[in-house]
Amino acid sequence: MTVTAPPAPAGVVPTGRRRPAGRRAGRMNAGQSRYGYVFVSGYTLLLLAFGLLPTLYAIYLAFTRNGAFVGFDNFVRVFGDYRFLPAVAHVALYVVYWLVSLIIFVVILALIVHAVRVRWLGNAARFLFYIPGAIAGASSVLLWLFVLDPSVSPVSALLKSMGYDSLVSVVAVGNLPVVFTVIAFWAGAGGWIVIMYGALNNISGDIMEAARIDGAGPVQTAWHIQLPMLTKWISYMGIMSLAAGTQLFVEPKILAQATKNVVPEDYSLNQLAYLYAFRQNDFSGSAAISIVLLVVALGLSTIFIFRGRLFDSE
Repeated sequence: MTVTAPPAPAGVVPTGRRRPAGRRAGRMNAGQSRYGYVFVSGYTLLLLAFGLLPTLYAIYLAFTRNGAFVGFDNFVRVFGDYRFLPAVAHVALYVVYWLVSLIIFVVILALIVHAVRVRWLGNAARFLFYIPGAIAGASSVLLWLFVLDPSVSPVSALLKSMGYDSLVSVVAVGNLPVVFTVIAFWAGAGGWIVIMYGALNNISGDIMEAARIDGAGPVQTAWHIQLPMLTKWISYMGIMSLAAGTQLFVEPKILAQATKNVVPEDYSLNQLAYLYAFRQNDFSGSAAISIVLLVVALGLSTIFIFRGRLFDSE
């Protein structure tokens, strides 16, 4: 007697004809990988064209002169320039002010915005924080030229109470690190506040609820729970802001033009490199300054990476 299996219901593929799940998953992963390579290829080409190749060419220029290898002679010559150490001091002081203000105030403001429970108020605050970041760097400096001039500034009463009666007195060389910090903070802090706010939203609600049950107040919760979980994001902010801060150029350049060189043309290292290249026709010296900036930025970024455990897996 022959037993015939009943036909499979409509819409059901017989077991023997099913495609293995592992093979389907493998094909899906392969397809996703191909799309990933397509999207990454654009960035890779731009990185090679405007990042890696110019860096390699700068390294070549820094160790040669007129096509001949000269070792560290270009670096020694640049280090001996009377303008080099003051430019280093100017940039270093600005970067310290800039990073400290970011790490302290951005995190505090992000925690405050995250703690606001009124939905419309939180959204409005995030939008207001982000607006200055949409303004280009040069436009931001031009706006601050208006704000810093006591004769037309909306905060002229404050500036005059501090003893400043003209734009020249406000942007004196001794005040520039603070002035550039205020300009940079106004333009860039809002975007980081939004990023930190998103990171705070990723903290598990169960953890926050457990802290409240244990009697932790807002300050204790922020100090013992939220800040440790923001460490990687703070490190990332430090790395990106350090890279931007060491490239100080637009702000002192525009202020120098607006104040008829009250702000010196060689105030920052980038300005000094510009003068070497286009005033002195010394591209080797300019490349040497660029390599110094690159090495210092990479070294300091490494500290942020390891101290902030940026690449540690959870």
